[in-house]
Amino acid sequence: MFQKNVNLKSYTTFGIDSNASLFASFSDTESLKNLLELSANNQITILGGGSNMLLTKDIEGVVLKNEILGIKVVEETEESVLLKVGGGVVWHDFVLYTIENNYFGLENLSLIPGSVGASPMQNIGAYGVEIKDTFEKLEALHIVKKNIETFTHQQCEFGYRESVFKRKLKGEYIITYVYFRLSKNPNLNTSYGAINAELAEKGILSPNIKDVSDAVISIRKSKLPDPKELGNAGSFFKNPVVPKIILEKIKEIYPNVPFYLMNDDEVKIPAGWLIETSGWKGKKVGSCGVHTKQALVLVNYGGATGKEVFDLSQQIIDEVHNKFSILLEREVNIL
Repeated sequence: MFQKNVNLKSYTTFGIDSNASLFASFSDTESLKNLLELSANNQITILGGGSNMLLTKDIEGVVLKNEILGIKVVEETEESVLLKVGGGVVWHDFVLYTIENNYFGLENLSLIPGSVGASPMQNIGAYGVEIKDTFEKLEALHIVKKNIETFTHQQCEFGYRESVFKRKLKGEYIITYVYFRLSKNPNLNTSYGAINAELAEKGILSPNIKDVSDAVISIRKSKLPDPKELGNAGSFFKNPVVPKIILEKIKEIYPNVPFYLMNDDEVKIPAGWLIETSGWKGKKVGSCGVHTKQALVLVNYGGATGKEVFDLSQQIIDEVHNKFSILLEREVNIL
């Protein structure tokens, strides 16, 4: 049932060499419970799509891979549909399913790497849409008690790339199923500038759900490296939210700094702009570096260790802080 000394390189999108002392996968809650029983007194690490993780060392204890599959309609009205989705389902495969069935709400999240089970943990988002917009509830197994609990939208405490599972309850639960309520009425969100530009370039004036998805896929492919070709975890840093006074100081030197109003007192400044303006875009350090097209993405050019990538990220954090008095926060999970 358990494999010993398994190399996790092929299980994470960064492609980093790291060995798991014990490794097993589970495809339903009962097999998960059995594995947890056999893993007593061992540290438990859960692996989904491995797309938001940087392994900096060998993993002691047990690594369990979520392979719970299935997409099921559990409730349907004329206006909406409620879907129950296994935590091990590939996120983009799920999005494609919703597009094929004209279920609206997730098309802007096309081509995001990872699994469904990991999506609510960090409230994944892109192009004006976040998981919390369509999330209804989830089921998760408590690692110690081994009972299934249901978490409502409110109980998940969603924030910007945040949830209760990344902070207060980190490492306590394994998400088995996620429920999404999607609309059956066309309510496409094309307000994000890049999507509008992509649709206009294709001459599409009245886009359908597939048009929007295709536009998002095209944008992501033009900016982000394919993990199969160049190891990466997508956006490595969060976009910082800072007081307006910091923005005003930056404007004195960089009057065209991009920003987004969050409230009366705070703004969000793109981390990619801060990193690029600090001179890091396209910079290579050893076997890793900053992507040439998107400064938010750190890449493994082949043979990089997790520590090398982590050290690179720390150099970037330090330089951005020194230059702008803004402390960047890593978005990926560091193990």
